[in-house]
Amino acid sequence: MRRILIALAMLVTLIAILYAEEDWRGKRAWENCKRELEAKGMVLDWDKFIPPPVPDDQNFFTASSNILLRFHKAQTPEQSGAAAQLSWLRIDYSTNAFPILDTAKTGPLTVAKIIILPQATGSIEPGASNLVWKLNDPATPGRVQMVIRTTIGQSVNGAAGFKFSELQLSNLAPAQILLQADTVPSVTDLQSLVPEDLATNIGHLRIEATGDRKSFQVLATGVHVTAAAADYLKWSDQFVPALDEVREALKRPYAIIPGDYSRPEPIPIPNFVTMRALAQTLAQRAQCEFLLGQPDKALRELTLMHDLCRILEKPPTGKPETLVESMINVAITGLYVNTIAEGFHLHVWQEPQLVALQEQLKGISLPPWVAESFREELAWATYLFESNPPRKLADMVSNSDPSYKPPTTWSLLKEPLYLYLEFAPRGWMYQSLVKLARLEPRPVEGFDVEHGTISPRVFSEAAGNVDKFFAHPSPFKTLVRIGIPNFTRAAQTTAYNQTLVNEAQIVCALERFRLAYGNYPETLDALVPQFIGKLPHDIIGGQPLHYRRTDPPSPGSGTASGKFLLYSIGWNETDDGGEPGTLSDPKQGDWVWQYPLK
Repeated sequence: MRRILIALAMLVTLIAILYAEEDWRGKRAWENCKRELEAKGMVLDWDKFIPPPVPDDQNFFTASSNILLRFHKAQTPEQSGAAAQLSWLRIDYSTNAFPILDTAKTGPLTVAKIIILPQATGSIEPGASNLVWKLNDPATPGRVQMVIRTTIGQSVNGAAGFKFSELQLSNLAPAQILLQADTVPSVTDLQSLVPEDLATNIGHLRIEATGDRKSFQVLATGVHVTAAAADYLKWSDQFVPALDEVREALKRPYAIIPGDYSRPEPIPIPNFVTMRALAQTLAQRAQCEFLLGQPDKALRELTLMHDLCRILEKPPTGKPETLVESMINVAITGLYVNTIAEGFHLHVWQEPQLVALQEQLKGISLPPWVAESFREELAWATYLFESNPPRKLADMVSNSDPSYKPPTTWSLLKEPLYLYLEFAPRGWMYQSLVKLARLEPRPVEGFDVEHGTISPRVFSEAAGNVDKFFAHPSPFKTLVRIGIPNFTRAAQTTAYNQTLVNEAQIVCALERFRLAYGNYPETLDALVPQFIGKLPHDIIGGQPLHYRRTDPPSPGSGTASGKFLLYSIGWNETDDGGEPGTLSDPKQGDWVWQYPLK
């Protein structure tokens, strides 16, 4: 027993020495690392990121109690209950006032009736009033298809998954088309008039015979339209007073949520669900106004969507506290630009709106906000790891899961994260901070804010360093995995959406040029300075964006006027000749402006 006790005492002493040595070594390594990073300009002191107090009468969030409840993520049950009482952008549309048209339930939609007439002598002058054409006339298919497109009207896919139609399709009056023919054609003979995939964007078309052998009908199937544009606007008008209240509040210069910023974990954050729902609602209202030919009203919705991003940019600091905030800003900006592009696709924008949109787009620069949030992520992680005991840190990490329940003492052995944080030397946490601090600043170098570029190569190298770190055994992996964000994906999304912004600014100038001169220019340089003061460059590499006209010159005019190609070389940093790539596979193809005029 005496020998056992001596051996145990020696073991405990060795363990204590080991822990003391690891704690000292880890603390020393972290202090050296901090001095090195701060000498390079990195800010790790959380106090430097605390926003200053701002006057209530100049703060967006204190414009009214409604504003605060809508745009501040509730942190108490009382706040949640109060916010739930607001009638605000309800997502449950089951009790809406507009009918949903679904031909899977109602049966096919009749869009036109074709009647065959005997072949008459002499020529026929077709007109909108009679719609009488010869079946064997080569121009007849195009005329019939134009009538059907006009009868159905245009449609768009809404930002929140809705589908809107220009017309009230449930009350559609079918077009009457009279065709003259020597003999009565069959259904097969008429199919060339109306291809099944005719570009109506509402479903598929087919021709069926009726009881009268000289009469046929054109049917639309696979149609699922949420609402007619006018119906959705009328329904969503209930939110207009609240939208106007937001517009008024945004006139205030500051946007700081009142609360405690002394520590990162309890800081007040914006309600991102509300931000997304508001952006989608504004986008859908603008889309419906496109369909109704109301570009001024659409511009008003888009202007509010543009101004909404100020909330996430935290004036006067210009420093979003979290990467999530800056990426919500990136996402809303992407939706904003895609909605503008929908307006180009539907040919609604005119000179006054184009000038206003171009000015808004010129002021958007996403990379500085994202780069700043990367820096703050490291300060945030540093504060949490340094200032919280192991078990509290594990609670904060695990508590991000809604189903999480704090383990009891008896279940502790089943919780690997708790085991590690509870029993590992404190010095290992400092060593984890060193590894995190070595890995995380590298992505920030991929943002060249001064020149307005993003370097995929730098992010690729940084991602490779992370992969190498996790490929080798290390007791520091757990905390690094928790603390390091997916910076490559964030940078790709930022670069892609900023490219859309830069391209949209140029497209506004291109369209203004076309409105003035009837065609697009041969080069982008022709836009300067009349239609744009300075051409945005490619955010990848910093070179000019690629542009060329793609339609052949009109006969006898020598000029082209309908289509163009505008693109960035994209994340692979290779000119693929305008072959479109996507954000889902950023290493393939170019980032192409996808809405040329048709």
